[in-house]
This record gives sequence, structure tokens and C-alpha cells, in this order.
Amino acid sequence: MLPSPAQLAALDAADPLSVARARFRLPPGIVYLDGNSLGPLPAALPERLAQTVASEWGEGLIRSWNDAGWIDLPVSLGAAIAPIVGAEPASVVACDSVSLNLFKLASAALALRPGRRTILMEASDFPTDAYVMQGLAQLAGVTLKRVERADLAAALDGDVALLLLTHAHYVTSQVHDMAAMSAAAQKAGALTLWDLSHSAGALVVNLDADGADFAVGCGYKFLNGGPGAPAFAYMTRRHWDTAEPALSGWMGHAAPFDFTADYAPAAGARRLLTGTPPILAMRALEAGVATFDGIDLAAAESKSRQLVHLFAAGAVTLPGVTVDAPPAVRHGAHVIIRHPEARRLMTALIARGVIGDMRPPDAMRFGFPALTTRFVDVGLALEALQAVLTSGEWREERFAPKGMVS
Repeated sequence: MLPSPAQLAALDAADPLSVARARFRLPPGIVYLDGNSLGPLPAALPERLAQTVASEWGEGLIRSWNDAGWIDLPVSLGAAIAPIVGAEPASVVACDSVSLNLFKLASAALALRPGRRTILMEASDFPTDAYVMQGLAQLAGVTLKRVERADLAAALDGDVALLLLTHAHYVTSQVHDMAAMSAAAQKAGALTLWDLSHSAGALVVNLDADGADFAVGCGYKFLNGGPGAPAFAYMTRRHWDTAEPALSGWMGHAAPFDFTADYAPAAGARRLLTGTPPILAMRALEAGVATFDGIDLAAAESKSRQLVHLFAAGAVTLPGVTVDAPPAVRHGAHVIIRHPEARRLMTALIARGVIGDMRPPDAMRFGFPALTTRFVDVGLALEALQAVLTSGEWREERFAPKGMVS
């Protein structure tokens, strides 16, 4: 049975992470359950951006590349992200997008495993990862092999150069055992590349301890860096001197301002940089990452798990929907509710102030980031969902699908 409003309020009162909500600017009257697609606005971000624009850019002008530390932002911001993903500071850089970083790291992995001709992925992983690998496979003359999750270990044969996996699945919320899969890949002679887009900031991640070779993650979801925020890339220390991404650029040069004719890679993960960093976007991501200062990620993961289970337990009692039961073992910070007209239902829910997203063909996805979601939000969201379902208002023309983004 779902706890009463009073019981949910009591859970909030006892929640040690409740203080983190004040680090964000959340609109009144909105239950925001879409931080898994776009994190909310950090409260400190507008002032930080205004200061960057007015002072660093407006007054410092080009001097701010040195005086305000702009030139080192990819590295300093990577070092700030590193403890969130269980990595040493110098192994992470903030740069580019998830797609570009996937290409760079996968190409480096292929070069480190000459003679091996296969990239292995889970068949249902996030499509964009497969799109990037399809393009790389065509350029490199290798094969992209996609298999079901249960078949991954058996598919790790002597021809696999790279195992690319999404740590927390974007629909099912299943979480791979990173240590076990990394060990299996390395035993087979392959390298690993982990997509942390639905893990970083939501789950405990231990890239170094779990033996990962490479990883990427986005800045605009749980890291709260704003729409289109820069991503990050990780390269374990053992590959610092040998990894050579196919996409090389000015900022990844060992001495970019020497303007030499030939490329020489920088030391460590800095060689993963390419072009000039987008400073305004970097400052926004910096403010997002700062919202994790002092946060115990184990406590955050535990709270998200509790929120997910409370919401799922309430949703199964509602008419006309089915609930993807959260995995019995560890899982991500979201849950799927299914209905044949999921987009209409979600649009109607948003009109009532409960914001989630949907994934075709029938999945409504509700995310529960620990830093911003209250226990009372579970009750409010379930009340709104019940009202939309029982009233049938989702059938109204105003809730017909509009726009590209869902």
C-alpha cells in the first residue's frame, strides 16, 4: 500500500538529502520527474553565467583565457566530475558531446587492438551509441555486432576489440555489473567503453576500481549542466601514453600554442580534447557539477531506489497501465509505465504539472533524481496520473502529439 501524504512528508523530513533541493531553481506547482533527460536549473547558475559574461568576457576579454582559467576548464571540470564517477582527477576531461567522445574512444580502442575486427554492443542499448559505431565500423572496416544482454559474455570471442555498454539502460533501467563485465572483456583480450549517461550523478560508479578502460557521459542529465551541456570522457591511466583517438585537434595537442605543423598528443586524458571549449556552456556545467558537493552518492542511489519502488507500487494499482517492475537487483533512477497512448497521457500529465517523458512506442518514463525529488512528489504524481486515466482527458484533441521532442 502506498504511504499516506503524511507518511511521505515524514520521509522527506527524515531525508538527509532534502537540503540539496535548495541548490536548484524549481518552478512552484511543478513535479519534475524528467531530470534523467534534462536536469533542473542550479540556483547558482544564472549569477555565475552573468558574471562570466559581464566580467570575464565583457571586461577581461581575451585575457580571460589565462586570467579566468578558461583554457584549463576542460581539465579542471573533468577533475570535478571524476569523484562522481570513481576516477582519478587527471583521467577525466569535459568536452564535446557523448557521440563525439564515443567516436574518439572507440577509435582509440580499435587502434589498441590491431587485428581484431569486432565492436560488441547490447542490441537494445541507446540507439545513438549504435549510430556512432555504425559510422565508425564503416570507416574502419570492422563489424558492429549487437546481441541480447544474456548473450554478451558468450559473444566475447577472440575477434572482439571493444565491448561498448550503457551502464544503466535508458528504458529498462537495468544496470550492468561493471567490474564483472570489464573483467570478462579483458580476459577475452578486449577493451571496454562505458556510457554513463544514465548513471553519472544517479548511481555509485567506480570506473577505476571496476577496471574500466574508457567511459563517456553527458552533462545535461543528472549533472544538471543545462540543455546541450558538454559531455565528459574518461581514459584509465594505463592507456594514457598509448591511446590515439582518430579525431585529433588543437586542444589535444601537447603544445597547442607552439603552432607546430604536426600533431603531438598531450599527456593523459587531455589528448581527448579537440576544438576550443565552449566557455559559457562549461561554466553552466561547472555550476551543475557543484550541486554534488558533499553529496554521498550511495545515499543518493538508495533514495532514488526507494522513490522508484514507491512510485511503481502505486502505479500498479491504476487502471489501464502496466508497470515495468524495477529490476530485482540494482537499477537506475527511473521507472517505465506503459500505455498504448503514452505520448497523449504524458502530454496530459504535463498539463497537470507532472513532467516526465516518453519513449516509443508505449513507454512513459519517470525519473527520480535524489537531489531534487521529494517523497511527496511520488504521491502528487500518482494522483495526477490517476486523474488523467480515470477522466479520459488524454483523449482530448489538445493532447494530440505535437512537436518532435517527446
